[in-house]
Amino acid sequence: MNGPNLNRLGKREPHIYGHETLDDVKENVQNLAASLGATVEFRQSNHEGVLVDWVHEAEDEKYDGSIFNPGAYTHTSIALHDAIAGITVPVIEVHISNIHKREAFRHHSYLAPACLGQICGLGTKGYELALRTFIEREN
Repeated sequence: MNGPNLNRLGKREPHIYGHETLDDVKENVQNLAASLGATVEFRQSNHEGVLVDWVHEAEDEKYDGSIFNPGAYTHTSIALHDAIAGITVPVIEVHISNIHKREAFRHHSYLAPACLGQICGLGTKGYELALRTFIEREN
């Protein structure tokens, strides 16, 4: 799952987020998943309530895990924290940039305490690392 402004990846602040688009990330993750015998569903929304619904859906549909780049909702959304805390599906929070090296308001994640883990600062490879983590946990 991808949150607000990630639909602008590749165009928005490329000096921070790089030149890859979200479609590029999707293709890379889907190719890796296929090579590992897994399937992934890739989604993006700019709307908090839609993201909450998708967190609930992960539980209802019994997903093995959820890779979630919540964007700026990381630092503001108690609703997303509560949604993640209320499911048994493990969630890995992913950020392309290192949120701890940026503005002070980005240093705190409301979601991280409810997540299995957090990957940040490794660019779009963070998505692939999260996927590999879920695959290894299943084996």
